[in-house]
Amino acid sequence: MALEPRIPGQIDTIYGVWDLSTVPAFTGGFINFGYWRDVPRDRPLTEDDRLRSEQDLYRLVLGELGSTEGLRAVEVGCGLGLGCALALREFGFTEVCGVDLHPAQLDRARIVNAGLLAEHPERLRYVRGAAEVMPLPDGSAECLFSVNAAQHFPDLREFADEADRVLCPGGRLALATFFAPGACGVEELPRLLPTYADGLDLPHVVDDVTGALTRSGFSSVRAVPIGEDVWAAYDRWLARTPLRNLWPRRFLEAYEKGYLDYYLVTADAARVR
Repeated sequence: MALEPRIPGQIDTIYGVWDLSTVPAFTGGFINFGYWRDVPRDRPLTEDDRLRSEQDLYRLVLGELGSTEGLRAVEVGCGLGLGCALALREFGFTEVCGVDLHPAQLDRARIVNAGLLAEHPERLRYVRGAAEVMPLPDGSAECLFSVNAAQHFPDLREFADEADRVLCPGGRLALATFFAPGACGVEELPRLLPTYADGLDLPHVVDDVTGALTRSGFSSVRAVPIGEDVWAAYDRWLARTPLRNLWPRRFLEAYEKGYLDYYLVTADAARVR
């Protein structure tokens, strides 16, 4: 019998007991910093703007998967499963499977998306697994995506190997989250941001991410910084929440000092194995 994946202490607390999706930094159940390029910047931000930014980050990532009509997809680190639901509704996948480490998140995902699950029982599902060990067959998806989760992955090479296993030959990977641009970030981020100091977020360097994918056999590996359309507007959002005087606003400082950026990473699985 396979062992249940271990949940690190901070992951267990933040995503289990606290339920990060409910804090004012986020809106509507999504847990990401948002992609704000098409959100107006000449007026105060609204709840609708914040929700749109979170959805648009998913649309940006999913758009990098190419033509998705009729394909199978896996989301790694699905949280409340709202990104899976968006993918199913807007991108024409025949099947979307959300994988998450925390059982409480999966329970919430099944409640939040109960209507869609009832409407499409063969097309949407949520399963428990780690990024490094997914309970999915070899070659079971053409697309794999992840949003605001890879900063938690303890072993990038194992994740890359597992993504390659789960994707069918020629499959496509797209993920977006925050990484250090270089070694200085590894040293400075734990001093500046409590989530790095306590081990919730891991100071991965973006080259380590792309290197892990390349060593696992992916080709056309690319990491594009998109922080210009993330950090400043996200900080504007924080300024209107109860978090306006607390440490989350240091994310913008980390970006401006060159310790952190947000990246869109894409890669293609090998066509022949």
